[in-house]
Amino acid sequence: MKEAAAHETIPHLFRCPISLDLFKDPVTLCTGQTYERSSIQKWLASGNLTCPVTMQKLHDTSFVPNNTLRHLISQWLQMGDQISPHCVSAIDSMAALRTKLESHEFSYEYKLQVLQRVRILCEQFPSRNSCFVQFGFLSVLLELVFGEEEAKLSQEYQEFVEQALSFVVSMVSLDQIQSLNMLMEEPKLSRFMVLFSHGTATIKISLCQLVEAISSSVQTKDLGVLLGNATELLREVVQLLRHNSEVSDAATKAICSLSNMEQHINNLVVEGAVTGLITYICNAQQRERSSARVAMAAIEKLLAMRSAKVEVVNNPNGVNAIVKMVFRVSDLGGSESAVGSLIILCYDSVEAREEAIRGGVLSQLLLLLQSQCCAKTKTKARILLKLLRSKWVEDKRNM
Repeated sequence: MKEAAAHETIPHLFRCPISLDLFKDPVTLCTGQTYERSSIQKWLASGNLTCPVTMQKLHDTSFVPNNTLRHLISQWLQMGDQISPHCVSAIDSMAALRTKLESHEFSYEYKLQVLQRVRILCEQFPSRNSCFVQFGFLSVLLELVFGEEEAKLSQEYQEFVEQALSFVVSMVSLDQIQSLNMLMEEPKLSRFMVLFSHGTATIKISLCQLVEAISSSVQTKDLGVLLGNATELLREVVQLLRHNSEVSDAATKAICSLSNMEQHINNLVVEGAVTGLITYICNAQQRERSSARVAMAAIEKLLAMRSAKVEVVNNPNGVNAIVKMVFRVSDLGGSESAVGSLIILCYDSVEAREEAIRGGVLSQLLLLLQSQCCAKTKTKARILLKLLRSKWVEDKRNM
């Protein structure tokens, strides 16, 4: 059979790391490493709770079929002698490059060149991003970025981390989010925090994107809870809101994602997220593109805390910033959250009602009702108008 005849030329990545035989039923662990199903089952059945290749502790011992790799192997077997030597060479080159990344003998400057070579080689495969995962680069990069506790934050190291994290961000979107559960280990989470505190703006953007992804997935729920209780992390993310740049956009999305968990809301308010988001919205009004609608959605969720309401009302720009979000010709995406937030604020605060009216909320609401916004937003706008009218009459009686 051609499979047997081709045994000597089997690409390294088509062999199980345990049995060294050609994969027949490849499955992938939570670490991103792929094994032959029967081999990894025997490994786990023997009481081993680590990944055979990386020796990482397994937080989850389940595995999923690696259908992309199975398909590549099937194509390779069907082509037999007709397979392009260039294709086999490319696959083996990927294996060699992965080995170089894993090696402690090479500098980060050299490993950065290796990553660039990997990107070029992956262009030769149909599903470029999935190749990063199927060829085992995700687990390698995660270990290089978060497992190197003693690595100094030199310029060459940070340049490597920037590129490595860009790969990681693209890969976790391919249903590989569970690989990030390695951050549950205290040393790796500590490294995450070091990079967040002292890394470049590009590194911080990628880390914010990872926080957003982690907080949005049920597969990383426990890790999301851990991040939401990490005071230092929340403080760092909130500080980024004041940068008025791409990094503040990423921070806004991370905070909005974190606020989806009710238990995080108090922590975010305590660490200054409300004031930070208001500052972001004020700055965003001067920018053509921003995540103002996301910031507005986060504020509405944070207003579940009474202290958050007080903070908005006491902020000189608070209510007025939200009023300006009610109707924006270029973007009505944040209108519903803005109106919802004003309903919460104006219901029990005379100061909020007076500030909203001075800020022009009535004309904003009328413009909104005449716009092409959704029916739900218009319903909320009518509720706010009715509330302001009834409260105005009530306030007059109490004067």
